[in-house]
Amino acid sequence: MKLLVEIRSYKLKPGSAAQFHDAVVSTVIPLLRSWNTDVVAHGPSAHEPDTYFLVRAYADLDDLHAQQDAFYGSDAWRQGPRESIISLIETYLNTVLWLSPESIEDLRRSNAAAPR
Repeated sequence: MKLLVEIRSYKLKPGSAAQFHDAVVSTVIPLLRSWNTDVVAHGPSAHEPDTYFLVRAYADLDDLHAQQDAFYGSDAWRQGPRESIISLIETYLNTVLWLSPESIEDLRRSNAAAPR
């Protein structure tokens, strides 16, 4: 069974990549995982200094919408790290694609994301 993978690419404000990464690692990833979000990979992009990626896996598009609506609408996000994170983002772009569980595990291993 394939899973829907969302790749979110962030264009960050100049010079904010280290601060963004620290916030993602210390607060956002643990918070996402506490909501049972499958964070496959994340980190600074290798092609530009002020870009970052976040890869998450979902059962399907309905699951993606339900999980993200619940998470991004929660007090834990809104009253938590939301403002400190979005203040560092210029723009972002989402792309979704279907991948096999084996491909997702390879992506997870290749990008050194911690196990879910």
